[in-house]
Amino acid sequence: MSQTATAAALSAESSAVPPAGRYGAIAESEVARAARHVADLLALAVEHGPGHAALIVYDTRCDLNLALTEAYRRAAPEATFVDFDSVTPEAVLAAFAAMAPSDLVVLIQSTSFRLEAFRIRIELFKRGLKVIEHVHLSRMPGAQGEYYIDSLAYDPAYYRGVGHALKARIDRARSGRVDSGGEQLVFGSPFESAKLNIGDYSGMNNVGGQFPLGEVFTEAQDLEAVNGRVRIFIFGDTSFHVNRPAAPITLIVEKGRVAGAENSTAEFDNMLAIIRAHEGEVWLRELGFGMNRAFSRSRLVDDIGTYERMCGIHLSLGAKHGIYAKPQFKRKDTRYHVDVFAVTEAVYLDDERVYQDGAWQVAQ
Repeated sequence: MSQTATAAALSAESSAVPPAGRYGAIAESEVARAARHVADLLALAVEHGPGHAALIVYDTRCDLNLALTEAYRRAAPEATFVDFDSVTPEAVLAAFAAMAPSDLVVLIQSTSFRLEAFRIRIELFKRGLKVIEHVHLSRMPGAQGEYYIDSLAYDPAYYRGVGHALKARIDRARSGRVDSGGEQLVFGSPFESAKLNIGDYSGMNNVGGQFPLGEVFTEAQDLEAVNGRVRIFIFGDTSFHVNRPAAPITLIVEKGRVAGAENSTAEFDNMLAIIRAHEGEVWLRELGFGMNRAFSRSRLVDDIGTYERMCGIHLSLGAKHGIYAKPQFKRKDTRYHVDVFAVTEAVYLDDERVYQDGAWQVAQ
């Protein structure tokens, strides 16, 4: 589809390419690496190719935005680039309107773009567009920007092979167990059909989403069948940043609810109190199998939504989970979904160990 009118209206902006080597704390070599990763994502994950337009909407408020925008300029030189802060909201909406189904929109955001009531990703998906979202990049300064660039590397054999194998194993499991270093959290129930975020959109209604990739997630069919203890080393705080206590906190889970927290902190106790004040009790819902090997217990980024892809187990606290409906919850009454990250020594599905030595061990 031709975008001549839109490109002409934004021509002055589109020509404003950042000078080479001027990406703040991020080195030129990292930008070059990001460009290679982005090219792989475009070709292999979202399968963007000739015959379809690409629109990259970005801002310039942090180093990682500058570096990532330049990476897309190199990987997709034919794309139209729009600086969100240099044009009117109407111009952004007009650029979206010029796109045809199966075209690509990339959103590179230091925080998260707002266009009043226009829910950007949802509305773009409704139009049949492919969407790549990079959000909250300003929360990842310095070396964290390099970790984020690492996380964009796309290995189809790993993500699709291990991802589908994990889903198949989860879907047929009758129970599961997380060993967090001497503490055991037991899922005494089959699991909901696992969902994939692995860069394989075959059979899905929408192509794309929030990047980086790398997660398979589910939850117990019977939430009250979850019992035991689990050590968590990271939790999402009230500002959606990573909070790392000095020592892991041990959660005590009874009938799917947090009954206590040993070695807790004031910040974690406050988060639990907030959930209880609005929901009455603290449910444990999501069981997430993170796959992204760029993140670990020692390689952290401050944005909790990005760190969620970390290779290991994460859980959610609070009754909110938009994917799996449960009869005991009414959507209007559920408010919280707080990610917490388990010290992951081993994971078992039935009696088969599927996580060992920091990696997923499943037959592909």
